[in-house]
Amino acid sequence: MPSTSPDATTRPTTSLPPKFVPAEVEGPLYSGWVSKGYFTADPASGKPPFCIVIPPPNVTGSLHIGHALDHTIQDSVIRRRRMQGFDALWLPGMDHAGIATQNVVERGLRAEGKTRHDLGREDFVAKVWEWKEESGGTILGQMKRLGDSVDWSRERFTMDPVLSRAVQTIFKRLYDDDLIYRAERIINWCPRCHTALSDIEVEHHEDEGELVELVYGDPAGDDRIVVATTRVETMLGDTAIAVSPGDERYAHLVGRDVELPLTGRRIPVVADDHVDPEFGTGAVKVTPAHDPNDFEIGQRHDLPMLDIMTNEAVIANTGTRFDGLDRFAARVAVREALAELGRVGAEKRPYVHAVGHCSRCDTVVEPRLSKQWFVNVAPLAKASGDAVRDGRVKIHPKELEPRWFGWVDNMHDWCISRQLWWGHRIPVWYGPDGEVRCVGPDDEAPTGEGWTQDPDVLDTWFSSALWPFSTLGWPDDTADLERYYPTSVLVTGYDILFFWVARMMMFGLYAMDGRQPFDVVALHGLVRDQFGKKMSKSRGNVVDPIEWMDKYGADALRFTLARGANPGSDQAISEDWAAGSRNFCTKLWNATRFALLNGATVEGDLPPAAEQSVVDRWILSRLATVTAQVDAGYEDFQFAKTTEALYHFVWDEVCDWYLELAKLPLAEEGSAAQVTRRVLGEVFDVVLRLLHPVTPFVTEALWTELTGGESLVVAAWPQVDPARATAPLDPAAEAEVADLQRLVTEVRRFRAEQGLRPGKRVPGRLSGLEATGLAAHEGEIRALSTLDPADAGFTPSAKLAAGAVTVELDLIGAIDVAAERKRLEKDLATARKEADAAQAKLGNEQFLAKAPADVVAKIEGRLAAARADVERLDAQLGALPVA
Repeated sequence: MPSTSPDATTRPTTSLPPKFVPAEVEGPLYSGWVSKGYFTADPASGKPPFCIVIPPPNVTGSLHIGHALDHTIQDSVIRRRRMQGFDALWLPGMDHAGIATQNVVERGLRAEGKTRHDLGREDFVAKVWEWKEESGGTILGQMKRLGDSVDWSRERFTMDPVLSRAVQTIFKRLYDDDLIYRAERIINWCPRCHTALSDIEVEHHEDEGELVELVYGDPAGDDRIVVATTRVETMLGDTAIAVSPGDERYAHLVGRDVELPLTGRRIPVVADDHVDPEFGTGAVKVTPAHDPNDFEIGQRHDLPMLDIMTNEAVIANTGTRFDGLDRFAARVAVREALAELGRVGAEKRPYVHAVGHCSRCDTVVEPRLSKQWFVNVAPLAKASGDAVRDGRVKIHPKELEPRWFGWVDNMHDWCISRQLWWGHRIPVWYGPDGEVRCVGPDDEAPTGEGWTQDPDVLDTWFSSALWPFSTLGWPDDTADLERYYPTSVLVTGYDILFFWVARMMMFGLYAMDGRQPFDVVALHGLVRDQFGKKMSKSRGNVVDPIEWMDKYGADALRFTLARGANPGSDQAISEDWAAGSRNFCTKLWNATRFALLNGATVEGDLPPAAEQSVVDRWILSRLATVTAQVDAGYEDFQFAKTTEALYHFVWDEVCDWYLELAKLPLAEEGSAAQVTRRVLGEVFDVVLRLLHPVTPFVTEALWTELTGGESLVVAAWPQVDPARATAPLDPAAEAEVADLQRLVTEVRRFRAEQGLRPGKRVPGRLSGLEATGLAAHEGEIRALSTLDPADAGFTPSAKLAAGAVTVELDLIGAIDVAAERKRLEKDLATARKEADAAQAKLGNEQFLAKAPADVVAKIEGRLAAARADVERLDAQLGALPVA
C-alpha cells in the first residue's frame, strides 16, 4: 500500500511500475491464487453454495476463441458469486474424446508403420493412456493463462474410475428400464474412422455434386418411371420406388413391379405419404439401407434392406460388376453404364448441396444400416421439455426456448455405440447360446467358454451427459453431490444446446429422481471474424487466443470477448478491438497509479456529504448508479452492456473529468485535498471490484496496491443498492456537473474552431456564470478550458455565447491570423459550394418529381448543414483580429 501524508512535505509513492506489462503480472498472480486455495470450494463453510461445471474440453484440444469466450463468461460469473459470499465451486475437467484421441494415437502408429491391430486392444488402450499422461491436457495450462478460477483439487476426467463407475451404473439402469436397446437402424458411418457417428460429429459442407435423372422400368413402356439422385451408386441397393398416394400420374403403377436396371432385379412401386408430388418427378428411389427417410419407408412397406457397402464404403453384395469399386468410382461407373443403356434422363446438372463430413477426418459420411445400441429417448426427452415448461430450468435468453422445445419434442432415438477401442466399453456380454447379459459396476462379468463382451464403446456424449452429477460423486451419495447438485448455471454456446445440454437434462432428470442438472442454461453465441464471417482454417480468419494473450494480455482478450457477449447472439471480433481493450487496461493502470501518487486512500469512512465538493458528490453519485447497473447486468448475463458501462464510466467520466477536476484541490493541500483523496480511493476501490470478474489480473495488482487488502478474489462485492450506498445518489450534483461539462465542452470546441492548440493558454473572460449556478466552478472551468484570467490589457477578439454564459477570448499573438483566415476562407468556399449544389438539386422540379422521399430528405439535410457551416464560418472570420 502506498505511503500517504496530509501535508506537502512527503509525496506519496507506489510500488506500481510506470508501465503495465501483463506478462509480468499474470503468471505470479495466478500461482498465488491457486497456492492460497482461493478457488477451492468448502462444503463446510456455511456459505450458500453456487456451482458451475465446466463444459469439458477434449483432452486433445487447445484453447480456441470459442473456449475463451465460454470460459470468460463462466469465470466472470463464478468470481462475482465468490465475492458475494457464496461457496463457489467451478469444477474443471476434460473429456476423453473417443474418436479424436484414438485418431491422434493411430496417426502416431502409422508414422511407425503400424496399426492398432498390430498392438491389440489392450496394448493400444494402454498406449492411449500413456499419450494422455504425456501429451494430453494442453488446454488445462491455457485455462490458467486465461485466469480460470476453477477448483483444481476437484479436476475430473471422463475415463476416471469414479466417472467410469457412473457410466456403467446408468447404462445398467437404462437397460433394465428398457430405455437402451440394440437394433438395426440408419446411422452416420465414417468409412475412414470405421465407426458410427453422432449428429454433432458430422459437419455439413456445401459440396458440388451432380443431380442425375435415372429411368427405371421399360424405357418405351407404360411402366417407365424417372427418379433423380446425387448418389447414383446407391441405386444398386434400391428395393422400391415410392410415389404419393394421390398422384394420378403413377396410380396405374402402384402395386406393380418395375425393372431395376443393371441388377437383374424387379422392384415394387409403393404409395407413401412421405413423397411430395410437387417435387421433381414426384417419384423417389427407395434405398432403405442407405438413407434415413428411405429406411422409414422400408419399414412401413416391409421392404428388403440391402447393405451394399463394406466398412470402407466399397460396393459389395450386389452381384454386379461394380462390386469392389469405391463408392465414388462406382458413382461414375454406374452412371456411364446407365447412359449406355439409354437410362439417364435429360436432367444431369451440377448440384450444390449439404453433404455430411466426419468432423475428425473430413471423410464424407455414409448413411448406413447397422446394428447399434440406442437410447429410447421419448420419455427422457419429454421430461426435459417439461422441466423447462414448468420453470425448474430457465433458458436464457428466453427467446431460445422455442428452439429447445423444437428439439426435445421431436428427438430421434440416440445411437450410443461406437466402433472404437478408446472409450467406455459397452458393459454387455454375449453367451455361447445367444444369451445377453448387461453388467453393472458391482456385478461380476460372466466367465466361461463362449462369453464375449460387446466390442463397441459408448459415444463420448454418453459420459459427458453425466457430467453435472458424475463429477460430484454419483452414484454414491457424496457430500459434494448433496451440496452442489443441482448446479446453479450452465454456460455454453447455443450451438450445442441440443447435442450436449439436452443429453445432460435427460440423464440428470432420470438419474437424480427428477431433479434438474442445472437451474439456468445461459446461452451465448459464436465468435465470428470482424466481418461477421464464420471462422475457418480455409478462410484464414481463425483467431488464436493464445497469440492475443501473448500480445495484449489475458485481461484484454477477456474484456474484448465480454464486450461482444450479448445473450444468445453471435459476436464479431477483431484484433483492433483487442488492442483497444489493452489500451483500456493501460488507462486503468495509469489512472490508478496517478491516484496513488496523489495520496488516494481507502482508510476511514468517507467524509460526510457536507464536507465533499459538488464534484466529489457527483462522481460518487455516478458510481452508485453504475454499480447498480453493472450488478444487474452481471445478474442477467448481459456482459456486453456491463463492460460497456464500465468502460465509459472509467474512461469518459473518471479519467476524462474527475481526475482532471481533482487536480485542483489536490494541488492546494488543504482539507479539500484530504476529502478528494478519500473519494479517489473509494472510486477506484469500487471500480476495481466491479471490473475484477472480467479483468482479474490488472484489477488484482491495482487493488492490492491501493487498499493493502489480501486479494480481490476474496474481497466483498460492492454494495449495489444506491439507496443504501455509502454515498447515495445526488441528482443535484449530477445536474450541476453536467452543466459544467457542457460549458467546458463548448469552450473547447470553440477554441478548436479558432485554430488554438488544446494546450495553448489564452486570456478569457467569462460572463453570466452566476445565472447558471456555475460561479463557484470558475477555477475548474478555466483549468479544463485552458483559459487564463483577463488582465487590464485584455482585448476580446472572439466571442462565444453558450446559453446564459458568454466566453470572450483574446487571440492576439495566440494564432497565425493570416493562416487562420486563409483556412477559414477555404472552408467557407467549400461550404457555399455544397449549399449551392444542394439548392440546385432541390430547385429542379424534374428531380423532385422522380426522386424518392428519403433521397430528397437527405439533400435537404445537406443543405441545412451547409448553410449552418456558412453562418458559423462567416462568424469566425468576422471575429478574427485585424492583422
